[in-house]
Amino acid sequence: MIRLIIGISVRTGQIAVMQQEDNSLKELEALQKFLPFTPSETSYRMGWKGMHAVRYRRIPDSGGFSLPPVSLHAINLTLRPPKKLNVRSEGLKLDRPLPTGSISLIPAGSAVLADWQGNRDLLRIYLKPSIVARVATESFKFDSTRTVVPPIYFLDAPGLRSAIMAVYHELRVGGGEGEQLLVESLAIILSVHLIRHITGMHRPPLRAEAVLPRPKLHTVIEYIMENVEAGPTLEQMASVANLSPYHFVRQFKAATGLTPYQYVIHRRVERAQQLLQKNGELSLAEVAVRTGFSDQSHFTSLFKRIIGVTPGQFRIAQESGKSPQAPREIERQAY
Repeated sequence: MIRLIIGISVRTGQIAVMQQEDNSLKELEALQKFLPFTPSETSYRMGWKGMHAVRYRRIPDSGGFSLPPVSLHAINLTLRPPKKLNVRSEGLKLDRPLPTGSISLIPAGSAVLADWQGNRDLLRIYLKPSIVARVATESFKFDSTRTVVPPIYFLDAPGLRSAIMAVYHELRVGGGEGEQLLVESLAIILSVHLIRHITGMHRPPLRAEAVLPRPKLHTVIEYIMENVEAGPTLEQMASVANLSPYHFVRQFKAATGLTPYQYVIHRRVERAQQLLQKNGELSLAEVAVRTGFSDQSHFTSLFKRIIGVTPGQFRIAQESGKSPQAPREIERQAY
């Protein structure tokens, strides 16, 4: 019988959560001292909570390391395998390279011994066990007191792989508004895929009760509009709906067709359109700030992706009395 995952860390308030995040980050930074190579990209200074991403491109042609246990699950995506690879962890042995695109999981609390020969490229996602635990207990009804995460090698899971690459995309282009909301959402998505593949469970059909009820949807939308410039977090919006983040994301998307992150961005762009139409004295940078975007560049990129023209082109079209390109449907991906 397959046993699932997890160990729950109890939250005792915002200060305790911040201390946990600080401790996790210190763990990962200390772990780097045991590696004979440095990461090419990390999320360590991006303020992420609950999850971190690391890309290792410049790995020596041959070498080895012995890593102590850490308190986070490590999900690895092989981007380029070495010619030879040996890994020892939790009593399991791996004596051949993992193919390109394969996924492996090193559970929290596991020491790792590895050596290799040949160039390799690796993307690693560190995920807090408490996030996986929350999804498992709230959405899969597992008993968290009797669950254990097994180490996994050679996992071919397209959905999980896509989620990992979405995290990497945020690592490369993130830093703008809504970033933590997107990181929280991706951590939940990773957890769901992880649980499904470990247990062999598949997504059940969407039930009518899985759609966010209209009164709750109205309340959440009011909250979003009141706080759209500040950037409401996933936890905050879920709390307004009195739901877990996992259930809230599913029910909100079922009701609106959009993820909470996409909906927030769409509302910000709508507010930006209003300012561009009514206040010609505001610079584009000022419009970006007033609508909650972190900088003009990110504002312009998302505005064009949703509306089809840049903010500047939209303003010129309004001033000349011409209609800009018809708005596009929001892309159904985490942009």
